[in-house]
Amino acid sequence: MSALAVTEYEFRPPASPHLRLVGETSIEWRTGVNVTRRRLARAHRRRQRQGALLGVAMAVGLVLLAWPGPAFGGTTGTGLPTDLATGTSLASGMVYVVQAGNTVDSIARLANPLDPALARRAIVRELHSSVVVPGEHVLIP
Repeated sequence: MSALAVTEYEFRPPASPHLRLVGETSIEWRTGVNVTRRRLARAHRRRQRQGALLGVAMAVGLVLLAWPGPAFGGTTGTGLPTDLATGTSLASGMVYVVQAGNTVDSIARLANPLDPALARRAIVRELHSSVVVPGEHVLIP
C-alpha cells in the first residue's frame, strides 16, 4: 500500500508542488499543473460560458422585441395596431377609409357603439359635411 504526499522543496520553485509516493523504495517525481493556474483556467472558462449565455440571452431578447405581435405593439400592413385592426370598433385618432355603402351613421356606430349620435355629430363637425365618398379618409374624433 502506498500513499501520496504533497511536498515542496527548496530546489524547486515554491509555486509548483510535487507529488511523491510514500512507502515505496523508488521515488518518482510527478509534476502537475499548478493549483493557481487550474483555478485561473477554471475561472476563465466560467467567464467564457457566462459571456456566451449573455450573448444568447441578448439575441433572444432582440428577436422577441423585433417580432411584430400584439403583445409588443406590432402593426398590421395597414399601419393599425393589431389589436385595433382586429377589433370591430374605431378609436379616437384613427383614420378610417370610407368603403362603398358606408354612411356617416355607419361610421358613427363603429366609432361609438354605445352612443352613435354623439359620434355622428363629431364626425360631421370634423368633415364639415354629412356626406361621405368611398375612398375618403375620415379622422375619427
